[in-house]
Amino acid sequence: MAHRILVVAPAWVGDSVMAHPLYQRIKQYQPDAHLTVIAPDWTLPLLDRMPEVDATLRNPFGHGALKLGERYKLGRQLRGQFDQVIVLPNSLKSALVPWFARIPQRTGFVGEGRYGLLNDFRVLDRKALPQMVERFTVLAEVDGAALPRPIPAPKLHIDPASRQAALQALGLSDAQPVVAFCPGAEYGPAKRWPARHFTELARRLVSQGYAVWLFGSAKDKPDTSAIAEQAGVPMVDLAGRTSLAQAIDLLSIAHLVVTNDSGLMHVAAALERPIVALYGSSSPEFTPPLSKQAEIVTLDLECSPCFERQCPLKHLDCLQKLEPDLVEAAMARVLTKPPGTPASPYIPVLPV
Repeated sequence: MAHRILVVAPAWVGDSVMAHPLYQRIKQYQPDAHLTVIAPDWTLPLLDRMPEVDATLRNPFGHGALKLGERYKLGRQLRGQFDQVIVLPNSLKSALVPWFARIPQRTGFVGEGRYGLLNDFRVLDRKALPQMVERFTVLAEVDGAALPRPIPAPKLHIDPASRQAALQALGLSDAQPVVAFCPGAEYGPAKRWPARHFTELARRLVSQGYAVWLFGSAKDKPDTSAIAEQAGVPMVDLAGRTSLAQAIDLLSIAHLVVTNDSGLMHVAAALERPIVALYGSSSPEFTPPLSKQAEIVTLDLECSPCFERQCPLKHLDCLQKLEPDLVEAAMARVLTKPPGTPASPYIPVLPV
């Protein structure tokens, strides 16, 4: 009988993409394993595009919600269905359903004191595994084993018919080369390149014959609207108009993606699109775009990375001083890379 594995997936879009190498490793080691992933509704379109995932379950619990009785009920419903569970979030709550389900092997990092809930618990060596994708992928190994490298890159598979349907639904054409802007970042303002910089870059691109499409959720609409209005040139504002499924399919068309450190950055990387990734308060050493076609632009100021949602010094120099000229130079580099060229190492870009 096939080994039945359940993975408790992260809730964030970017983290969900970075879990894909784990799924690839599981199937590499156990091709006949049946892999089920339990995840929030909003990440299910990502899993639909990962062929290693055999089935999905809806995780009904919002961030921070204990709902102990409902977790117990779900756990009881899952009893007898799985041989192993791999719990990716580090919270105690995320390990409750597998424990209630009495899954024989419960794998994950110790996290919030989960010794009793997990019976195959691992202790994280942060120095040996500095990147989130490494920390996810190593859970496919037996306890104590080194992580084999290279790690497989995330890769989302696109159905051409689904992509064409998304174009038609939004009234779009791919006749011109498209540059996608992803100006949002769910984490907070300290990860968002200023709208005035996106505006200036949009003007330059449109003058060069590119179509500019703005991507984001309804929460990003104020930023995308400001960019579109201030630029004074034609562009398509898709923020709040697409489902995640449609956004994935439309991003796969992009000639290039200019993006903050966000979930859509990781989606674009998994679609193998050329990327210019902009970093302010966060660090490319922890969550870089996992792509051979990426250029990272960061000023590497003394005060960054601070990992804060809002600039604690009230100036946001790490992004305010990251001028469009630096981004345009990075665009030229990524578009002239020969196919298969490794991603650029993390090299700070300092203002002149």
